[in-house]
Amino acid sequence: MEIKVGSLVISKAGRDKGDMFIVLSISDGFAYLANGELRKVDRPKKKKLKHLQGTNMVSEFIANKIEVIGKVTNSEVRKALAQSGGNDNG
Repeated sequence: MEIKVGSLVISKAGRDKGDMFIVLSISDGFAYLANGELRKVDRPKKKKLKHLQGTNMVSEFIANKIEVIGKVTNSEVRKALAQSGGNDNG
């Protein structure tokens, strides 16, 4: 399963194990993640791709907004996670 910008992923390792995030960008084998609550979009979590479990869900809204405008807001990230049912840990 390919992990790309806008993908909803689950952390497989670290203190955030089991938490769901949205991928904001990918660079050099790392993904930059945010959930809009503890991990804001202005300070995304840098995590190795091998420590992420991809889901079949992609937020097209987030992916398109990052592609066109270059950034998203924390509330948009929280809304996308809530719509997927993945933001129940906060």
